[in-house]
Amino acid sequence: MLKLRATLLGKLRRFFDERGFLEVETPILSADVVVNRHLEPFAVEVGEGAARRTMWLQTSPEFAMKRLLASGGAALYQVTHAFRRGEQGRLHNPEFTMAEWYRAGDDLHAGMQLLGELCDELLGLEAAEPISYQDAFRRHAGLDPHAAGVAELDAALKRRERAAPESLGRDDRDAWLDLVLVELVEPELGRSRPQILYDYPASQAALACVRPGPPAVAERFELYVRGIELANGYHELLDPAVLRERNRINNQARLSDGKQALPEDSRLLAAMEAGLPSSSGVALGFDRLVMLAADAESLAEVLPFPFDRA
Repeated sequence: MLKLRATLLGKLRRFFDERGFLEVETPILSADVVVNRHLEPFAVEVGEGAARRTMWLQTSPEFAMKRLLASGGAALYQVTHAFRRGEQGRLHNPEFTMAEWYRAGDDLHAGMQLLGELCDELLGLEAAEPISYQDAFRRHAGLDPHAAGVAELDAALKRRERAAPESLGRDDRDAWLDLVLVELVEPELGRSRPQILYDYPASQAALACVRPGPPAVAERFELYVRGIELANGYHELLDPAVLRERNRINNQARLSDGKQALPEDSRLLAAMEAGLPSSSGVALGFDRLVMLAADAESLAEVLPFPFDRA
C-alpha cells in the first residue's frame, strides 16, 4: 500500500510539474482558520503568560495558498496533512493527506477540466462527466433543488424509505438539501464513470463566487467516483466584504449549534483587500483516492497509521 501511495504521489507531482505549477508549503499551525459551520478545527495553545494565544491546525491550506496567489503566485499546488476534529469513520480520519491547487485566470470550467484530467491521470478511468447539481437532483431524487421546499424534500426521502432525524429543523432548507444529497444523490454519482457535480445553490457557496440567476448558483464543483466525493473546488470568491459577511453568518450558525465561534478576521482578508486574482482552486482527499485505486473499502486499509493506531 505504501508503494501504491508513493506511485500515485509521483504521478500527481508530475501532472502539476508538467503544467507549470510550483509546489509550495504553507503552515500547518496558523493563527487563521476557515470559518465553516460544519468543520471543526483542532485548537492549540501556544506561548506563556500574556503571550499565550490560540492557534489552529489547518482544516485546509486554502487561506495561506490564496495569500501566495495575492503575492504573485500564478499556479501553485501542495501535498500536505490537514486536520478535522470529530471526523472518523470509513471515509474519514482526523488527520489526512490533502492535495490542493490554484491557478490564476481559471474560471469554473477550466477548474473542472483540470480536475477531470488529474482524475484520468491518477485513476485511469473514463473522462469525467460534468453534471449540474440541479440535473443530479432531478435524475436521482425527482425534484428541482433550487425550487423545492422542505415538504417536497421530506417527501422525496420518504418515497425512498429514508427518515430525517427529529433534530433536523424545518426552517433549515440547506440541511434538508444536504440530507437528500447524501441519501439519494451521492450514492448514484460516478458509478459508470467519474462525475463532477457543479453549480451548487448560492446558499452553499462556502468560498466560491456566486453567479447571478435565476437561479443564482455558487460556482462550486465536486468530483465523485463510485459514489465517493474525492475533491471540492471553487471558482474563487474575490470580494473580502462578502467573505466577512459569510464568516459572520457561519459563526451565528455555529453558536446556534452549540459550537465555538471561530476568528472572523484573517490575513486572507487583508490579502483579498490588496487584490486576489481571479482563479479556480481544488482540494482533493488523497487518502480516498488511494482507497479507490486499491479497491479498498475504508481509509484504514490504506493509511499506514489510522487514528486508532497513531
